[in-house]
Amino acid sequence: MQCREACGACCVAPAISRPYYGMPRGKPAGETCVHLDDNRRCGLFNDPRRPQCCSQFQAEPSVCGDSREQALRILAALEESTRPVARADA
Repeated sequence: MQCREACGACCVAPAISRPYYGMPRGKPAGETCVHLDDNRRCGLFNDPRRPQCCSQFQAEPSVCGDSREQALRILAALEESTRPVARADA
């Protein structure tokens, strides 16, 4: 599957816990990456400063669904289901 034109859901829904160029504290889930342009294209595509997790992401129907809106819902659900649980004694 090729990335859907003007989608950018993978640049919004997931959190990126490590600092990277332009986002020194990483990116919280649901926040748009500062490198996503007005056409919903990655400004760091093919740039060595692009986070490894972004470079390794591969579009696929089970994650991207049939529309940007569906991709946002799926990715948000995946993000929620993999978020570490805070311990009460921590």
